[in-house]
Amino acid sequence: MPRRQVIDRSRGVLEVDWPLFGEMSRALALKVARGYNPELVVGIATAGVVPGAVIAAILDKPFHSIIVSRRYQSEEVRQTPSIFGSVPTDVRDRRVLLVDETCDTGSTLRLAVAAIVNAGAADVRTAVGFRTGSYQPDFAGLETESTIVLPWDHEVNLGERG
Repeated sequence: MPRRQVIDRSRGVLEVDWPLFGEMSRALALKVARGYNPELVVGIATAGVVPGAVIAAILDKPFHSIIVSRRYQSEEVRQTPSIFGSVPTDVRDRRVLLVDETCDTGSTLRLAVAAIVNAGAADVRTAVGFRTGSYQPDFAGLETESTIVLPWDHEVNLGERG
């Protein structure tokens, strides 16, 4: 079943189309390249996998994913995120860039960072396409208080068709 997100229109809505998503991913990869030299990129599934894979391709680094979610395998959204599966073993003794699509409170990123550090990573930095709250990742493409609607969620969340 497609994920559904409650749209809080009082905060404003930023509808991200594919061209904007591509430019944001490219700009974020350039920010990372100027400030960090990761040895591999880990995308947080589900929505962080797409920008993570794009950034890994731009930086020419190996890509892995980890599932950290409030919704995965559940009909209802959980209060706190959980990790499903295991951390990629390739993180051991390496510099890791952890990527997610958005960041508000940072609870998902903090949980993923802790898991990657516990798996033996030498260093972990965080990158998000959109920072929407108080948590400060190491790299952010855009900072906004608006609710983000990503290209792959557009029809599901806004009820639009082709």
